Amino acid sequence: MMLAVDAGNSRIKWGLRHADGRWTDFGAASVDELERAYEAWARIPAPRHVAIANVAGPTMRETVIDLASRWQTELLWVAAAERACGVVNDYENPRQLGVDRWAAAVAAWQRERRECLVVMAGTATTIDVLDARGVFRGGLILPGLGLMKRALADHTAALTLARGNYRELPRNTADAMESGCIHAQVGAIERMYRQLPPGARCVISGGGAHALVPHLTMPVVQVEHLVLEGVAALAEEMMRGEGAQGCGSSC
Repeated sequence: MMLAVDAGNSRIKWGLRHADGRWTDFGAASVDELERAYEAWARIPAPRHVAIANVAGPTMRETVIDLASRWQTELLWVAAAERACGVVNDYENPRQLGVDRWAAAVAAWQRERRECLVVMAGTATTIDVLDARGVFRGGLILPGLGLMKRALADHTAALTLARGNYRELPRNTADAMESGCIHAQVGAIERMYRQLPPGARCVISGGGAHALVPHLTMPVVQVEHLVLEGVAALAEEMMRGEGAQGCGSSC
């Protein structure tokens, strides 16, 4: 068994992948409530490997090491590389690409095997292009839906972070903020999608996906745990010695 971990800026997420491909024991905890992760991991059967994608820096790295210390297991830290799992990284500096974006692209390619737009709607929203040959062509990073709304509330005197609803033509301030931020996210996704050929699909994941999917007009599939799927695929390739990405427990 392998515990796949997505250590992000606002949350740490995990899932247990079994040898037969099944997933169980999904969970998540905010970085402000990490005791929930300690409690949840205490109930997880000991995995043979823990595979981690960490974009949250050295403090989160030490937290994951401490969380996994209850087991005698190998830690596999995945990272972006020039190629892995059938995907070629066309970023100017391949290792500069965020490992969460790389893992999401790998998982999307494993699922689709065709041109697709890979959208991760989290603290930040990333919108990336995979071509028909499995080449990661690049993409966008913009503030996520929640971050957009908080920026408006934090940097304007008259706007507050009140809960609003999406409206085509909002007639109150809370709805105007909610609708404007959704339009900004959806507009960026739709504009990027227009660069793809007919028949391409949008693969979307992340905590903000549910708010965006109803407003997207292209073919779209929502995947609950896209990054975890990619982390597991990258780690399995590492263990087979077929990829250059990532590093073992010593790095």
